[in-house]
Amino acid sequence: MMEVPNSGTVYSSEELGRSLESSSGKTFGRRARLAFYNRTFKIVCIASAVFVCLILFSILFLMGRTGILTFETVSLKTFFFSTDWVPENEQYGAFVFIFGTIALTLLTMLISVPLSLLIAIFLSEMTPAWLKNALRPVLDLLVGIPSVVYGFLGLTILIPMLRSLTGTSLGDGILAAGIVLTIMVLPTISRITDDSIVAVPKKFRDASYALGSTRFQTIVRVVIPAARSGIMYAVILGMARAIGETMAVVMVIGNTPQLADALFKPTSVLTSNIVMQIPNVPFDSTWNYALYMMGFILLLISLIMIIAVRLIQGKGVKQ
Repeated sequence: MMEVPNSGTVYSSEELGRSLESSSGKTFGRRARLAFYNRTFKIVCIASAVFVCLILFSILFLMGRTGILTFETVSLKTFFFSTDWVPENEQYGAFVFIFGTIALTLLTMLISVPLSLLIAIFLSEMTPAWLKNALRPVLDLLVGIPSVVYGFLGLTILIPMLRSLTGTSLGDGILAAGIVLTIMVLPTISRITDDSIVAVPKKFRDASYALGSTRFQTIVRVVIPAARSGIMYAVILGMARAIGETMAVVMVIGNTPQLADALFKPTSVLTSNIVMQIPNVPFDSTWNYALYMMGFILLLISLIMIIAVRLIQGKGVKQ
């Protein structure tokens, strides 16, 4: 017989043994269940990541495999460097659309990135709390506006305005598309940049002020470099939306297969050409294969730009 301390209860050795076995069994069962849940959760996470990778590579494989059939009848030189796109005459030169896509993206980034950075600095560093709480939801609302609304406003307001300002008969072109895309990506880049700047520790600013720096010097030399990683990610997201945008661009760019050698010259990009021509294309034709190859090029351009930004970001961190 044994007495359990602080309980006043006397147990036999057999009862005490059964109690200990039951307690250890419950502990072992709980550990087994936790291990099973953890293992299952890990498997689900890995399976989800693998599934996403499979989707991505499947899209790349499908687009690439179908698009490569273009070169059975069209040479690489003609497709990538010719400006003649007349499918009715079996002419498939995609240089106009590739050049237009790159030019439009660069123009959009050239306008939107400085503006977004200024907006983010204003929100995070210079505005009182009540104004921040009022302006940030407005930017979040602008992100959710459908692209066709931006395109419609650009078609009915921006293009007539450009015509009156320039005195030309045509207002559509790469400049109009760049302005519309700038308005579209501005909230995304601004909000992410704002969050990145806010995340910079306050001690960095205090140390800069303690050394005699002004607010401008602190923002330019301390805060922005510290938030550089988040700013680069914001630019990546804005760039991805600018490259892949279709409806707004279709409505203001002119949709003419000619080289964009002027800001007010109607042109076309990869996305607009695909969406305008895909409904009328025979399925098993070189024309269809060429559009698939354009989609594949669009994916490659997106991947190359993202990789380039990451390389620039990594080089900046090392410095």
